[in-house]
Amino acid sequence: MKFVAFERAKQGTGASRRLRISGRTPGIIYGGSGKPELVELDHNALWHALKKEAFHSAILDMEKDGKASKVLLRDVQYHPFKQLVLHIDFQRVEADHKLSMKVPVHYSGEENSPAVKTENCIANHVVTELLISCLPADLPEFIAVDLSGLKKGSSLHLNDITLPKGVSAVTHGVKNPVLVSVVALATPEVVAAPAADAKGKDAKKAPAKK
Repeated sequence: MKFVAFERAKQGTGASRRLRISGRTPGIIYGGSGKPELVELDHNALWHALKKEAFHSAILDMEKDGKASKVLLRDVQYHPFKQLVLHIDFQRVEADHKLSMKVPVHYSGEENSPAVKTENCIANHVVTELLISCLPADLPEFIAVDLSGLKKGSSLHLNDITLPKGVSAVTHGVKNPVLVSVVALATPEVVAAPAADAKGKDAKKAPAKK
């Protein structure tokens, strides 16, 4: 994805407040071999870009002063209740340096799995994003996982899926975390209605003969 940034000359609380009033969002670019750079972005364009999944998990093409560079979104600060972005952080991307990034996991096919289709189960998505490590050129926009083979009594672990080439998962000591668990639905008990006897005891009794 592409976006445009502009050089920001002033910093500080007052300068940032005035910048927001004018429809701009203050930000910073750091990392790599260069010094931190203060930037500002058009707030409305940024707000719409932040609604897109790729803006959070893909390498972004930033244009500033007519020059293009690669960056990653690292942090966003929102106003507690207004639709307002207070500040945004980007990290420079260098082609020969590995990066760590959380990417979303896209599950599909669970409705065709034996667990869901015929065994009265549901698939519980325990993990919805993965922290991965890779070179910038290998960074996937998302991890696709097929759940069509799920069966009752089973779970899908990290080691059960194939990650894209050049990509490794960062699990912080958890060897083989569960991604999806299969949960059996409770079968509702059917209570049989009491059968009326042949003479219809439940029916209204006929008046006794005098």
